[in-house]
Amino acid sequence: MSGTAIRLERCGKTFADGTRALDPVDLEFTAGETVVLLGPSGCGKTTTLRIVAGLELPDAGGRVLFDGADVTAVPIERRNVGMVFQSYALFPNMSVEENVAYGLKVRGMPAPERDQRAREMLAMMQIAPLAARSIDQLSGGQRQRVALARALAPQPRVLLLDEPLTALDARLRDTLRVEINRLLRGLGITTVYVTHDQAEAMALGDRIVVMDHGRIAQIGTPRQIYEAPSTRYVAEFIGTMNVVHGDIRGGALHFAGGVLPLRDGATAGSSEAMFRPEDLLLATAEGPMQFSGQVLASLFQGDHTRLEVDIGAGKAIVARIAQRRDFVIGERLTFTLSTPAIKVP
Repeated sequence: MSGTAIRLERCGKTFADGTRALDPVDLEFTAGETVVLLGPSGCGKTTTLRIVAGLELPDAGGRVLFDGADVTAVPIERRNVGMVFQSYALFPNMSVEENVAYGLKVRGMPAPERDQRAREMLAMMQIAPLAARSIDQLSGGQRQRVALARALAPQPRVLLLDEPLTALDARLRDTLRVEINRLLRGLGITTVYVTHDQAEAMALGDRIVVMDHGRIAQIGTPRQIYEAPSTRYVAEFIGTMNVVHGDIRGGALHFAGGVLPLRDGATAGSSEAMFRPEDLLLATAEGPMQFSGQVLASLFQGDHTRLEVDIGAGKAIVARIAQRRDFVIGERLTFTLSTPAIKVP
């Protein structure tokens, strides 16, 4: 399989009842990359996916291009895209192998070639022994593999996945996340993946498109989105973010509990700074860029301890401390930051 470059030009969507699901967006998907559309329910991510698929037409003026060719008016059955839905949409009256071969049969592939291709896909998804089983005999994880095999069997130009792991338990999601990542990297197929799960987005995406109320809030690699959020919405939606209010002067944020170093470019004035729980380090000696607080809660998590600490900034902050030690409620701790705090709009 090879990747297809996708471009959306001014693609918005307003439904017949006047509901605006998606403001006009411009998006480019590089051939062979996996792009994750991430955001809460109702943010426009599934509408964007359906426009790529051909299940929805964009509003007037919007265009969808595959490798530069305009496919806006081309229906889904002629776009050669593979789709995996949250419900998997498998046929209960067919065996596993028949489900995988269904799309090939519809396309008129001769039975010998069709059967061979289906068997290859079952082997790739490590479910060959399940070929003769009916769908109701499968676990959730097995059904997910069947759905993926069926979507990939016709060798689509683009693979589209809409919340494919939502219905599975947490441990199985973690396992399949790794398997899907390995599969997509090996195939090199252009993939658009919709999810509200930040961990999935970070694990699978070459790039992440964070969406908010039908608009694009930020596009970037997982590292860029996490370490350099461009808006407060992105900063607080991705992972846990501490927010501290104070007065900026001399490249630092000064507040009741101490001083926070800031990244370059922070201007003077009353404002706020943000930092991640894992950026907090216990201070081992007195220094100029430190702050202190009182432990309100301590939760041992195995590989780290999660602390809630009152640093005199109004709302308690969250610290993720890797040191293996016990913390006492009411204990006073002094912290530094491993990397300067950020200031976002």
